[in-house]
Amino acid sequence: MDKKSIIGLFLIFGIFVGYMWWISPSAEERAQMEAERKHYQDSVAVAKRVADSVAMEQALLDSLVAIGDTTVAHAAAPMADMGVFSSLTVAEGRIIPLKTSLMNIDFNTRGAKVDRVVLTDYQTYDKKPLELVSPADDNFNLAFSVSQNREVHTRLLTFEPYVDGRPWDGEALTLEAGDSAVVALRADIGGSLDDSSAAGEHYLEFVYTVRGDSYEVGFDINFAGLNDIIRTNNYLDLQWSSRMNRQERVSHGNRGKGGRNSDRERYYSSIYYKPPKDDVESLSMGSDGSKQVRTQIDWIAFKQQYFCAILTSEDEPFVNADIAVNTDEKAVKDTALHYLTDMKAVVGLPYSSTTTQAHMGFYFGPTKFRDLKAMHRGFEKMLPLGWTVVSKSISRWLIIPAFNFLETFLTNYGLIIILFTLLIRLVLLPLVYKSYRGSAIMRILKPEMDALNKRFPKQEQAMQKQQAMMALQKSAGYSPMAGCLPVLIQMPFLTAMFMFFPIAIELRQKPFLWCDDLSNYDSILDFGFNIPLYGDHISLFCLLMFGMQFFYTWYTMRGQNMNAGMPGMKFMMYFMPFMMLFIFNSQSAGLNLYYLISLTFTMTVMMLIRRFTSEKKVRARMAAYAEKQDSGKGKPRKKSNFQKRLEELQKQAEAMQKQQRR
Repeated sequence: MDKKSIIGLFLIFGIFVGYMWWISPSAEERAQMEAERKHYQDSVAVAKRVADSVAMEQALLDSLVAIGDTTVAHAAAPMADMGVFSSLTVAEGRIIPLKTSLMNIDFNTRGAKVDRVVLTDYQTYDKKPLELVSPADDNFNLAFSVSQNREVHTRLLTFEPYVDGRPWDGEALTLEAGDSAVVALRADIGGSLDDSSAAGEHYLEFVYTVRGDSYEVGFDINFAGLNDIIRTNNYLDLQWSSRMNRQERVSHGNRGKGGRNSDRERYYSSIYYKPPKDDVESLSMGSDGSKQVRTQIDWIAFKQQYFCAILTSEDEPFVNADIAVNTDEKAVKDTALHYLTDMKAVVGLPYSSTTTQAHMGFYFGPTKFRDLKAMHRGFEKMLPLGWTVVSKSISRWLIIPAFNFLETFLTNYGLIIILFTLLIRLVLLPLVYKSYRGSAIMRILKPEMDALNKRFPKQEQAMQKQQAMMALQKSAGYSPMAGCLPVLIQMPFLTAMFMFFPIAIELRQKPFLWCDDLSNYDSILDFGFNIPLYGDHISLFCLLMFGMQFFYTWYTMRGQNMNAGMPGMKFMMYFMPFMMLFIFNSQSAGLNLYYLISLTFTMTVMMLIRRFTSEKKVRARMAAYAEKQDSGKGKPRKKSNFQKRLEELQKQAEAMQKQQRR
């Protein structure tokens, strides 16, 4: 080994060591990682102890019922061993009802939680109150340790209620637009301490701030005099769960699978979260799953198709999260339960010996893009607006603003969709005009195209025929790329529309003509049984769209010649309308209405262009082009890469055919 090789090896070794040093975590990062690891282990232990305590509590209640002690069995749970908080586990909980102009909220003093949320401006598919949060014993819990390794779970504590700083008088609360109220739920342990501390010096308090005209609810946790009582590893466990109710319509043919709109509603339901410096992430839509998120989190959301519940951090971000979506299949089959799925999250709430307050917030409301965006937290990024950056941008900056603009002076959403479609088509018209004009030219050239097919009937003459056809098209001013490019330009618009309509809450339960809900399909006949791939009904808007698409295909095909090398092309073109019939039969009526109006507009424009495209002018152009070529004045046009590649492929195909004949 020479000197240069030895030096090279040392340099490689030095680079490797330097790289390993550079990517290794700092002391602060290692401490953070260790704290997160310990927090995860403690979270698992806390969850196990919560499950054990719940099981013991339920077993005790069941035994009391079995021996006939109904008085105790129907009262609050017996005292649990939670150290200085134990005395707060005995009293029964009370419900504090609060009404605003947008929702009704029930606070439960047992667990100091939001027990129930009903959105008053919306209803379920069967015209019942839309309950976004349902009462459950374990839907909210703060878990932490106190002395002697005792675990405290706020879901088992009964808090004292205060409204606007005064003890609650037991009356229901009502807020008008512009009003606000502060509901504070306090767990005071002053009398339970050995030093005989006075009441009001040591307590845990959950504070909810509600405004009469907002879906947002402020949420703070106050830690008063608890610095030496709560044992902490830098984080407390905040456990949040919800049994999501089904809000959309149920069908006869799909009852066993959970309902008429169940597949779509379940598909758009998942848990979303946002790290501080990253984009919004989620579990897979429409399926069960779980994930351990080992990063900071600004907010976490339980989202359905049109509604969501969001928990936000206002000061320090949450640290880590364990999230899961699980579906009880037995509950799904019982349509009377209105059950969709279960969503759960455990997040780390930052806490230290100097912490006196944690600022958070809730949002309980619809997933309307404009309202979510107005909160400037990135909530609107939960909405699936497209598969690509281009289609998402089209939805965000063109489709949604145009739709919202039309809402300002029209109240009939069917008319809004029609006008909206016409506006979009007018915007795209300059881009697709050449394509429509090219179709008209090809219809004029049909006799010449037929003559070329007869002139070159053999397979080995495919290249000569293609060259002759391209020369003919060029002489008439038609370019094949002019027909393909507009289609490519329109694709992001089509995908953006396909994604926008199923999540547009503006269409939910809005009627138009025979359709009673533009967000769902417009069934004019229910079969009572399910046809695979098609459904259990006939959608009239989809049927009309199919008829228009079939007529459009026939109209555009009758003036064109299919390439002999592609005998299946004609079949594929006529098969497409039938495929769309099956795909769109269960899509929303609003989406089918959009495609129906769009096809009608396209058909009308194409017929007008064909009507006013002068065959005389096309023939004159062809004659002038031929004269120029004959006189030698026409400059030879450089072949594009596409043309070169096409000719190369044709040559390869001809060579293969010759080999096969040999």
